[in-house]
Amino acid sequence: MGQRGRQKGSIGVKSKEALLAVAAEEFAKNGFHQTKVSTIVNRAGLTQPSFYLYFSSKEAIFQELVHTFRNKLINLTKESRLESNLDNSNLFTKISSGLLAVFQFFDDHRHLTRIGFFLADDAKEIKQAMVMQIAENLLAEQQDNYFRQDLDMVIVAECIIGAIERLTMTKLFTGEKSPQQLANEIVDIYLYGLQNTKSLK
Repeated sequence: MGQRGRQKGSIGVKSKEALLAVAAEEFAKNGFHQTKVSTIVNRAGLTQPSFYLYFSSKEAIFQELVHTFRNKLINLTKESRLESNLDNSNLFTKISSGLLAVFQFFDDHRHLTRIGFFLADDAKEIKQAMVMQIAENLLAEQQDNYFRQDLDMVIVAECIIGAIERLTMTKLFTGEKSPQQLANEIVDIYLYGLQNTKSLK
């Protein structure tokens, strides 16, 4: 490929990325039905025909955003599984780092998160896929004796997703808590519970 071909390819990638970035913001702020292709291309500094070089429709660009969000989220969830033979003193840090990656992704991609986790028709299915991945992680970790054997790990996973979903909107996106603070506080609750152990002594 010649220099001109490389430049054209590079421009094409930047144009597509610009369209995706603007579309994410427009969909997150206005919803799917109120967002117009003409607004997306105007804000991206492109023409309507250039939009259709990359996307066949408004639905297509929306679905690409949802697909990108889902893949990233499921990969982060898979990567958070604890390896075997960890020292128990490292559990808090290891679990917190996995949760931090999710909250940091949400914080860095707020428009994408609003679309994929809250607005899309697929949002419920995305959260359910995340529940099942977390439950799979927890079952493996339960077998490694990190956690109590009597717990239903699907229920634990549902509770974790409920906490993530709620706290993302009420604490993260409001700026009240940072990704690290939220990760630490959730892990503290789930790992150590609510009971005041000092009162038992």
